Amino acid sequence: MNQIVDFDHGRWGSFDGEFEAGTHIRPVRIYFEDTDFSGVVYHAAYLKFLERGRSDFMRCLRVSHATLSDQGMAFGVAHMEIKFIAGAAIDDLLFVTTQIDHYTSARVVFSQTVLRSGNPILQAKVTIALIKDGRPQRLPLEIRQLFDEIAT
Repeated sequence: MNQIVDFDHGRWGSFDGEFEAGTHIRPVRIYFEDTDFSGVVYHAAYLKFLERGRSDFMRCLRVSHATLSDQGMAFGVAHMEIKFIAGAAIDDLLFVTTQIDHYTSARVVFSQTVLRSGNPILQAKVTIALIKDGRPQRLPLEIRQLFDEIAT
């Protein structure tokens, strides 16, 4: 069986974001493609930013989405709550923060915030599950151990 953890992400360094006291922080620059006709970030674009935050959170823990996929597994969103506080515009530099709120044997609830100039412009709670053959799976022990390590 392939290992899920321990692939080399070090080549790009902070491109994937970084952990600070158990919170993953990832920069996102706003491009024209992220905005609507009024020049403000289109609401659905924030879903991509949140996804990048969660994906890079796992990547920085050395959890390989490619290896999970090779084993027929993937993380899927089960539930999402979003509070839009303020808008962003082209050229803004945002930071997506991601941390584990809590997890069970089969689900992970993330707290995510999008910040501009240190101020929250979006807050989200996102529940994900590990899926294989259309059914939720227990989180592998090695992933749960990584979650425990960053929580302390």
